[in-house]
Amino acid sequence: MGLFNCLWEQQFLIHQCFSLPFAFLFYFLAKRGYLSLTYRYLFVCVGGCALAVVAMGVYSTLLFASTGVFVLLVCSVDPSRIHAWLFGIQMLWQTLWHLLIQYRENWLHEPVSIRLFVAVSSLMLLTQRITSVSMDLQEKQATLTFKASSRRKTCVMLFPLISYILNFTTLLGGPLCSYSRFVSLMEGFHLSPPPSPLGVVFLKLIQVLLLEMVRCCLIYVIKQNIYDPSCSAVLCGVLWMWSLALVLRIQYYSHWRISECLNNAAGFGFWEESSGDNRDWSGLSDGDFWTTETSTRVSEFARRWNATTACWLRRLVYMRCKCFPLFMTFGFSLWWHGLHVGHFVGFLTWAATVKADHYIHRYLHRKPSSTWRKLLYTCLCWINTQMIITCVVITTELRNMSGLRLLSLTYIGLFPLCNIMLLILLKFNILY
Repeated sequence: MGLFNCLWEQQFLIHQCFSLPFAFLFYFLAKRGYLSLTYRYLFVCVGGCALAVVAMGVYSTLLFASTGVFVLLVCSVDPSRIHAWLFGIQMLWQTLWHLLIQYRENWLHEPVSIRLFVAVSSLMLLTQRITSVSMDLQEKQATLTFKASSRRKTCVMLFPLISYILNFTTLLGGPLCSYSRFVSLMEGFHLSPPPSPLGVVFLKLIQVLLLEMVRCCLIYVIKQNIYDPSCSAVLCGVLWMWSLALVLRIQYYSHWRISECLNNAAGFGFWEESSGDNRDWSGLSDGDFWTTETSTRVSEFARRWNATTACWLRRLVYMRCKCFPLFMTFGFSLWWHGLHVGHFVGFLTWAATVKADHYIHRYLHRKPSSTWRKLLYTCLCWINTQMIITCVVITTELRNMSGLRLLSLTYIGLFPLCNIMLLILLKFNILY
């Protein structure tokens, strides 16, 4: 199934590492006053276009087409209705390419270009930024006024929007930054430029290097100890699956951290505390390895995993749905990710176990009394969370039936199944 070849593919990481010098150049020129506000927008926009062409080739037209439709609708549709138009057209465009990939993989059995995968992944991030702006316009958190008599003024107002959509620091990876925050960050270089990010970027690059070293070591161990259900113990199969899922998750942590580095190198993501003594460069972050992996609850892990995307999904779906908001949110997430078989199983399992998590912990919250019992309870909750997330990651990342076969061979799928059974029992008050 070519799994390990996919694990070694790090196109996103490579392109973003090569983008770091340009981010530092932008910071240097903007802080020294060599770039006016207009030229700052021009720099990040042209940089995004160049990065798209280099990374995606001809498939960069997917992004440019979405941006063109976005600008056209912003100029012509009433703000109260623009969200429905942008959301519908963008999701249809994205879904078309997801289905095309599935058709070529599953029906034609043809290899799909890595450039197309990069383009579709970036298109998903573009959907986040476009719908974020459309919700801002609909909720009147941002206002745009266009006058037909003033083309120059119209171009000036559109320029920040286009730069926000095609910003090279977020083109290949998050974190998602709101349009108003992006504008304030760009304008802030003139008012109060952030301090030099060289030190913090270096430390975060070291973290990326350490994560990649751990990932390579785990890949080596997994390849040397392929699980054989006919002669291996059940515990060995569970540990092998957990290690495989950890490899896949570390790939995301590396990608998020290098994306954070790229934003920091450009001067974005810095917040100075009210005291003025503490300086924090994590204003734009999708989460880190330690905080996320130490989560003891499935719902807690879901909030921390890809944090800015989780906030976007909450705003876009959860807070707008009156019926079954949790399942509607995870259902939209599987649509946004591509509608593969593994996505259906993985995201619906995740939704059911998050729901079960609320009921189970509400029932067991006051049960442990002594310190040792509380410690045991915490450890068991962490193991349960890790096993459930392992099942979700395996099914969603492998995407096809191979992930489901692995779960059945190693019996690790019993963990989410037991949680769902407990949800049913608690839902009907059988255990009360």
